[in-house]
Amino acid sequence: MSTVALGAKRLASVIGDGPWKTPAFESLAAAVAAAITDGRLPVGARLPSERELAVAVGVSRTTTGRAYAHLREQEFIVTRRGSGSIVQLPSVPGGRIDHLLSPSGADETEIDLTCTAPVAAPEILDAYERALSRLGAYLPGTGYYPSGLPVLRELIAERYTSRGAPTDPDQILITSGAFGAAAIAVRALLDVEPHEVRNRGAARSTSRVLIESPTYPNAIATLEGAGASLVTYPLEFGANGHHWDVDALEQLIRQTRPRSAYLIPDFHNPTGSLLPEDQRPQLADALSRHRVVPVFDESLIDLGLEEDSPPTPMASLVPDSVTVGSVSKICWGGLRIGWMRIPRHRVDHFASSRLGLDLGAPVLEQLVTVELMGSHEAIVAEARSRLRAARDSLAAQVREWLPDWKLVIPPGGMALWAELPEARSGVLSIAARNHGLGLVAGPNFAPAGGLDRWIRLPYTVPDAELDQVGPRLAAAWNDAKSMAGRGPLGRARIVA
Repeated sequence: MSTVALGAKRLASVIGDGPWKTPAFESLAAAVAAAITDGRLPVGARLPSERELAVAVGVSRTTTGRAYAHLREQEFIVTRRGSGSIVQLPSVPGGRIDHLLSPSGADETEIDLTCTAPVAAPEILDAYERALSRLGAYLPGTGYYPSGLPVLRELIAERYTSRGAPTDPDQILITSGAFGAAAIAVRALLDVEPHEVRNRGAARSTSRVLIESPTYPNAIATLEGAGASLVTYPLEFGANGHHWDVDALEQLIRQTRPRSAYLIPDFHNPTGSLLPEDQRPQLADALSRHRVVPVFDESLIDLGLEEDSPPTPMASLVPDSVTVGSVSKICWGGLRIGWMRIPRHRVDHFASSRLGLDLGAPVLEQLVTVELMGSHEAIVAEARSRLRAARDSLAAQVREWLPDWKLVIPPGGMALWAELPEARSGVLSIAARNHGLGLVAGPNFAPAGGLDRWIRLPYTVPDAELDQVGPRLAAAWNDAKSMAGRGPLGRARIVA
């Protein structure tokens, strides 16, 4: 992780500026510790000096000195000569939770809330049957289409163009899901071409990638597996939920000079937040001016659950950006077809990088996707209606059974992101197994650790299962509050 200097004013905006309960040093230390645990202060960040913080929060330097000492004793910071006080997480038995979870081995009675994946759309079976009737025309060939079937690329390009991002079919690369698209994009962007190194100079790290916290766990694993050095931007949190502070994000970019970014501005996973229209040009300008090549994940772009206009595609605002998407979140998780929209001048490099991973997505599934594209609007409308009702049902259950949990209803997406009264989502995920509930703990969504006060609650399961979530969750929470520590830590698995 890259070290980021946190100014005193910025820290005060995160933890507040008082008044502080007596003894003030304990209250101040507790506020900083809570911000670290929640992921609002990223691991590796350098805190301001004791003197600077004292001025910003209205206490004496003695108070901030004792607060920092208290945080060192609790292992929330480490102070090094010449480096200042650096944020860290206290050590826990077994190590930090993996970003990918071990297979649950769930039985038929367990309600699986470990992934956001819909059941198959009603149109799936007919689409497969029609696709089979078209498959014969492709059998005389090799079956390899590394760029994707031309007919599918044309349809996806038309969708981008109709949304306000003019796109040629040659800019579209079909992949095995949005996850596969992101993996190809990361590999290509970190595999810098020689002329780019000369043009950019040695000051910019070619391995630094900006990423939000919380974020999609598979993105964390993909970036780390590609050798990326993650630069974490903690999303802001207020009365209206999680949101972006573009000025703070740009300051982070200015300090760390990342080469690329992985961002989810559209119904963000896991928070469901949507980057407002008035902030989109501001974010685009910041990324462009600092020559950051972003990967925008639009996997959930069609899942706005309010009656608002579709968001402006970031591809229309940042010419040198990559956008990834898929049909998995709308139609069916088993339909592993995704895509990426690539700037024209990067197409050859991305295509070459893709060949180092695989030789293309399955032809039959691409033909199925072509068939489904013809009913796209109807499929999306049905999915939105179903998810809207499920979201409201689950939110009502949480408020009835767990009134001390905090919820902000997201404008879209497939899950609630709930704040717990205590930092115990790790033990909650363990306790939930005894009540027939599979959960993913908050730290799995944290690139730099923390977020143990948060839990993701997908509302994608069938209604009969969804109706049982509230009481099972309440029983699991009662158990979790009495469990010692943070529970055993598991092996890794994919989190959808």
